[in-house]
Amino acid sequence: MVSRSCRCRCSTASSSCWARSSRGACGGGLPPSPSPAFPRSTPARQTVRAGACAGPSPFPPPRRAPSHPRDQSEPGPHSISACALRAAVAELRAGAVVAVPTDTLYGLACAASCSAALRAVYRLKGRSEAKPLAVCLGRVADVYRYCRVRVPEGLLKDLLPGPVTLVMERSEELNKDLNPFTPLVGIRIPDHAFMQDLAQMFEGPLALTSANLSSQASSLNVEEFQDLWPQLSLVIDGGQIGGGQSPECRLGSTVVDLSVPGKFGIIRPGCALESTTAILQQKYGLLPSHASYL
Repeated sequence: MVSRSCRCRCSTASSSCWARSSRGACGGGLPPSPSPAFPRSTPARQTVRAGACAGPSPFPPPRRAPSHPRDQSEPGPHSISACALRAAVAELRAGAVVAVPTDTLYGLACAASCSAALRAVYRLKGRSEAKPLAVCLGRVADVYRYCRVRVPEGLLKDLLPGPVTLVMERSEELNKDLNPFTPLVGIRIPDHAFMQDLAQMFEGPLALTSANLSSQASSLNVEEFQDLWPQLSLVIDGGQIGGGQSPECRLGSTVVDLSVPGKFGIIRPGCALESTTAILQQKYGLLPSHASYL
């Protein structure tokens, strides 16, 4: 693949970087970086591979964010650079849809406050608008802003960050165009340093769903959803997620309804069912119920 420029003050001579600009209509993007390493006429859509900013550049090398949660050791082959993080934030603030790695699957993220971006996610996935999008946050403390929490704080901290989606009653802080058909919302804080840094730097809720066409298999590497690339403004390549071979790798997060005090309902078993139910029942004494999440 021919290498092209990215807008994050770096050379991508050693990476695959491609595409055309496809900004959304919500505005609020970050200001362009001064004196970019490449001309503005270069196509803007990018595939940023892990560590892609490590080539020669007239600018000081950016801090490289570890790809594994909070591992501050020397970055490995799939570490995601700080310039990729800045590029992702800029695209999200501009109302674009971005592909990102998480702790379970590759996902599609957009600003939850941008109604046009939400519509774009449904459109490019071919997803029914009667199916909800999860909300990705950067900290457990943020959950209280966007949800009416009916469980102990310790329970949240035992499960988050982690491969779970916790469904609770939504607050008035969320965009009314996000899942307007339900008073509930699913909250994700992936156990993945890049996603936590992204949500914190973005400073707002991100809508998150799997990076695949509806009814097709979920994706564990960026090549598996390359049919979606032309419709995305940015693809962050964090390498292969999980083992990649067993079917369990594609189960996604375990989705749990915690909207009823004292009870929990498993909406989707996902990849962390056993450990999640053990915490809910044995440590916090919650009783299982039959729940449905519209």
